[in-house]
Amino acid sequence: MVVERQELMTTKQQAGGIAALVAAGTFIIGIAMFASLLIDYTSGNPTPAESVAFVADHQAALYVWNLVIFIIFGLALVPLVLALHDRLKSGTPALAQAGAAFGLIWAGLVLATGMITNIGLGTIADLASTDPAQAASVWSALDSVQNGLGGGNEIAGGIWVLLVSVAALQSGALPRALNYLGAVSGAAGLVTVLPGLEPVGMVFGLGLIAWFGWVGVVMVRQPGAFREEGRVPAARRAGEPA
Repeated sequence: MVVERQELMTTKQQAGGIAALVAAGTFIIGIAMFASLLIDYTSGNPTPAESVAFVADHQAALYVWNLVIFIIFGLALVPLVLALHDRLKSGTPALAQAGAAFGLIWAGLVLATGMITNIGLGTIADLASTDPAQAASVWSALDSVQNGLGGGNEIAGGIWVLLVSVAALQSGALPRALNYLGAVSGAAGLVTVLPGLEPVGMVFGLGLIAWFGWVGVVMVRQPGAFREEGRVPAARRAGEPA
């Protein structure tokens, strides 16, 4: 029974690690498309009419982009969040639970953003040739909804990464340098809520590529309880059973 439980935990950790690597891949693909195929849409300050014209001409590329950065990423987040919670809960139960809550909230927001955006882009493309003014209005509304749910700020994601990093620092459940990277990246995500500092989100995105990749490697290679030398779980320090 104990062996079966250990095997199940190992499988969950490795699945979470694979999910983290998938998440890193979605960031890489998303940023690459952002800076190449979609540069005319994502850079500068195009008018609603110009954005509608781009959507009509590049709907397939935008659909794939949103599928990768929102849908696939959101789906990958769920097993990763749960695996990290399992990894952290024995050492820092309160932080692990709070982190998991924000991680699942982020996954839900990301999935909702992707589904709403792709449906909205289809509507805009259909209206572009028959009612350009209405298409521009729909685009403006969709842009506000997308930015509000997750494109314009990274509050939920920043809090999750920050809580996981603090919990792992206290318990030694992940390498210390990885936790420092996560703390900096999470803080950068939180800063995006401040007016005028939305561009800091790029720091969050680039930092998370390395963080997700590193987390994935650690969880796949070390699915058991990782402990840095000399680290003691918080529960033991407090005199509680570990």
